[in-house]
Amino acid sequence: MCTLNKDTVAEILKTGGLYEVGGAVRDKYLFAGIKPKDHDYIVTGIPYNDLSKILKNFGKVDLVGKSFGVIKFTQFKDGKPKTFDITLPRTEFSTGEGHKDFQVDFDPFIPIETDLKRRDFTINAMAVSLKDNELIDPLDGMGDLKNRQIRMVYEESFKDDPLRMLRAVQFSARFEFKIEPDTLKAIKKYAHLIKTISPERISEELNKLLELADKPSNGFRLMQETGLLKEFFPELEACVSVDQPGGFHKYDVFEHTLHVIDAAPKDLKIRLAALFHDINKPQHKRVVPKGATFYGHESSGGKTAKKVLTRLRYSNDIIKDVRLLVERHMFTTDVSPKGMRRLVRRVGMDLIFKLLDLRRADVEGQGMGGTTEDVDQFEADVKDEIDKKSPFSLSDLAIDGNDIMEMFDLKPGKKVGEILEYLMEKVLEDPSENRKENLESFAKEFIQNDIEINKDKGNQNENS
Repeated sequence: MCTLNKDTVAEILKTGGLYEVGGAVRDKYLFAGIKPKDHDYIVTGIPYNDLSKILKNFGKVDLVGKSFGVIKFTQFKDGKPKTFDITLPRTEFSTGEGHKDFQVDFDPFIPIETDLKRRDFTINAMAVSLKDNELIDPLDGMGDLKNRQIRMVYEESFKDDPLRMLRAVQFSARFEFKIEPDTLKAIKKYAHLIKTISPERISEELNKLLELADKPSNGFRLMQETGLLKEFFPELEACVSVDQPGGFHKYDVFEHTLHVIDAAPKDLKIRLAALFHDINKPQHKRVVPKGATFYGHESSGGKTAKKVLTRLRYSNDIIKDVRLLVERHMFTTDVSPKGMRRLVRRVGMDLIFKLLDLRRADVEGQGMGGTTEDVDQFEADVKDEIDKKSPFSLSDLAIDGNDIMEMFDLKPGKKVGEILEYLMEKVLEDPSENRKENLESFAKEFIQNDIEINKDKGNQNENS
């Protein structure tokens, strides 16, 4: 189980205790046979400075966490670095709302059991001694693993760090565990404190829910049930109970959204797009004789996706791509080859297949037994165009901006871009036109038309 170098382990155990703790221990028993990616360790009985001296003999030591009793230790195997957190046992005391301020006391002689009792959930409050492989489990985390439940370690846990409420939700969805009744009650009590948590920490838990859970829907339902959703994501809360009459959807907007997320691949951008694809339907709902319409929800939904993701401090790259997927999710597959190439051009090669996966998930999430043969055929057509090396972007054109500037003695500017876009439209209409001599002819055509338009405008001004 341990990936620390054997010599390192042996040296520490000469004078102290060494324990693996946290998620690696949990996952060892939860997912038998699967090696955990991360390993965290606690060392007892050895003062901080003495421990750092021992570790320096076996790898690189970084004391960035000295005030918290943490050492970043990097060892090298086959030339590849692997970094571990090695800490002394400690106690924590929250001194400010939302876990923004807290006091950490570390001491090599604090019992390992005391350190474990400061953690979030019992399933994360277990340790394994590397001396004799003994399980240290003071809070019966193993019993909760067997019962498949999430239980808080102590009553004020969520008050001390409100992020733990979202961690409970994502663990519950990810491991398909229930939340123990008293723990669920405490989440409802302290749900309002989630607003005190930094957006970056919230988005990190949201990402784990979307990327690691088979059914993130269970997590979002728990958020809605406990009141967490309305506190940090009111835009999604507004979708609850908004029905969709007309025979195209089995579920209301909220439930439909959750089914689409579950049906989407575990790709962060696709699942975020699924989360936001119908987010503005409540604002666009118009009741008509045969049901309801939601015209324009995709366009405004893209703006809402940008607003919320910006609020949660997502990267510009994720925000841009998710917004585009949301805005384009209502595309039609019943188009001409030119229309198909135009969609690829607008969405981009990096996103077109994610858009198709989103559409498949959307159809499945409608709950009406719809099929996606049209999407499959559309995808086959796109791949065929790619194989034929059809042009989809300006970089695919047989001439570039430098060629245009040289041809017409132009300086860099708007006019060059307009000519290139004109050429792009020509080759989207007929990819076989993407030859240098053809594009030069089209460029001259554009310039001539531009001259004629400006001449007409000049005559109109003279006569006015």
